[in-house]
Amino acid sequence: MNLPSPLPGADGRPPTVGIVGHAGAYGRWLARFFRERMGLAVLGSDPAEPGSPPPGELAARCQVLVFSVPIRQAAAIIAATAQAAGGREAGALWLDLTSIKQAPVAAMLSSRAEVAGLHPMAAPPKIATLHGRTLAVCRARTQRWEAWLEQFLQATGARVVTVDPAAHDRAMALVQGLVHASHMAQAEVLAALADEAGGLALLDALGTVGHALDLTVTGRILAGNPAIYTDIQFDNPHVAAVLERLAQALADLRAQVARGDDAARAALAARFLAAPAAALGGTRLARLSHDFDRLGDLQADLRSPRYVSVFLPEDRPGALRRLLAVFERLGVNLASIHSSRTPAGELHFRIGLDPLPLPLEALCAAIAEAGIGRVLEAADDAA
Repeated sequence: MNLPSPLPGADGRPPTVGIVGHAGAYGRWLARFFRERMGLAVLGSDPAEPGSPPPGELAARCQVLVFSVPIRQAAAIIAATAQAAGGREAGALWLDLTSIKQAPVAAMLSSRAEVAGLHPMAAPPKIATLHGRTLAVCRARTQRWEAWLEQFLQATGARVVTVDPAAHDRAMALVQGLVHASHMAQAEVLAALADEAGGLALLDALGTVGHALDLTVTGRILAGNPAIYTDIQFDNPHVAAVLERLAQALADLRAQVARGDDAARAALAARFLAAPAAALGGTRLARLSHDFDRLGDLQADLRSPRYVSVFLPEDRPGALRRLLAVFERLGVNLASIHSSRTPAGELHFRIGLDPLPLPLEALCAAIAEAGIGRVLEAADDAA
């Protein structure tokens, strides 16, 4: 692999990057990013790896130090690292990757380093950058490292949103705390009542687009690391008030449904539909409704029973055209085409098909014989 020219740090030399928590999911991703995308040397410290240096040693040896640690432990780990460093961190840049920002940033400011708080608004991606993702940035104390930080942020490919730590945490109480809490509550209700409603299989078969999309978010949360979702609820100081408001809203909605008369229906529609609609505004609602339709169309495409999924190893212009030429030569009409990545990170195209003029096996063989790509999955289960 040809590494890029290392980006000089504040002193004109390429910095060594230290990652506290480098054995975690984001720590591993970030280590690869710094090594492979920025050509920098990376050192790591993690309690999951006996023998790795303590954070204080990293602070003394590294010009850039990144804390990628659990939310509930972040402020304490950062403060302990600052104390252990004993001023040797002066002139360095400290960053953190945490879902809350006030406490970690305040802890970093107790050091003598320059400081910026980061929050990638997505799980570690399967690709090498944060392209298409949002990255919240809290520039708390950056001077000599500002140019390096800006170039690092550009290299991530993320959509950068600069925000104050307190404003970030208030927003996250709604963006994360409210959303996660709502879906965790739905998960508990669904698990408790699904069987008496016919079972999960029947609910899936009868599910609307909204049900499926909602269940997708719920499933993502349940499949993730419980500590992350627990810490967001308990360690963001603004979440408790949001949950109080949510609980009161649900209690009031339930009371209106229990009343069941025309006045209750009108009150429910006014408070829980008309008022929020007015607050969001017609333009935003139209866009959101259109997004819903698009996601529904995508969901229908991805559930089509006749398809082939093909991995193209040559990521270069013209590769897809060569693949589509095989379908054209065989007289196979495409119903849809979407790109995504497998759990292993392989970019592939899922191609929905109209009724086939030849056996599916013959189509797959033709793709293989063309030497263009590898068929990952194929099915012709249409009734």
